[in-house]
Amino acid sequence: MTDALGRMTRSKLYEQVLERIRAHVAEQGLGAGDRLPSERDLAERLGVSRASVKQALVVLEAQGLLDIRHGGGAYLTSGKLEAEPVEELVERRRRLPEVLEAREALETKLAELAAQRRTKADLDAIDDALAYMSAEIKRGEDGVEGDRRFHEAVTAAARSGLLAEFMRSIATQIAESRVESLRQPGRPPRSLTQHHKIAEAIRQSDQKAAAAAMRRHVQTVSKVRLLNWNPSEDDA
Repeated sequence: MTDALGRMTRSKLYEQVLERIRAHVAEQGLGAGDRLPSERDLAERLGVSRASVKQALVVLEAQGLLDIRHGGGAYLTSGKLEAEPVEELVERRRRLPEVLEAREALETKLAELAAQRRTKADLDAIDDALAYMSAEIKRGEDGVEGDRRFHEAVTAAARSGLLAEFMRSIATQIAESRVESLRQPGRPPRSLTQHHKIAEAIRQSDQKAAAAAMRRHVQTVSKVRLLNWNPSEDDA
């Protein structure tokens, strides 16, 4: 039973700005590569502060729907701004740092063990994953499936049932962090290069280098625009 007289909530002003921007994109038939009006122009036309507009644009950028170029404006990466609900974005932003911490701890150790225990079959699986991701990127995709296969192959090569179980227990959260990272501009080819370095260290049975390469990689994964957004800011 709900409390009819419980504290009321109201959407932040930037959420209303978000809806107006979505409507503008649809009305004008804008598509990928098209530029939105400037922050100043949007603020004036909507009758809100530039801070509210900036928050709305940052939310869209965090979801990979906008490419904001410093000094160059905001450009659509898609013709449809079908963004996830803000409350879901807030929740993902809340849990992402802990997921990334867990990934760094677990996957660094998995890479080290893989360098020690890998077999020829494991190396073949790792190479297959790299080839798959490379093909995805060449097709203009983000390489999400290839990335998943690569980390799965490294985990298998480590021959640690308990660590593998830990990885499975947070598989959904890992998938979220993977998608979040790979939709950052320029990130897929960078991740592929880092994967090759990890693979080479594993191939050479260099445990220290494999662990270091994996740690650098996961630290790169953690550099996402979503974490630069502060949903607690009240701009209403």
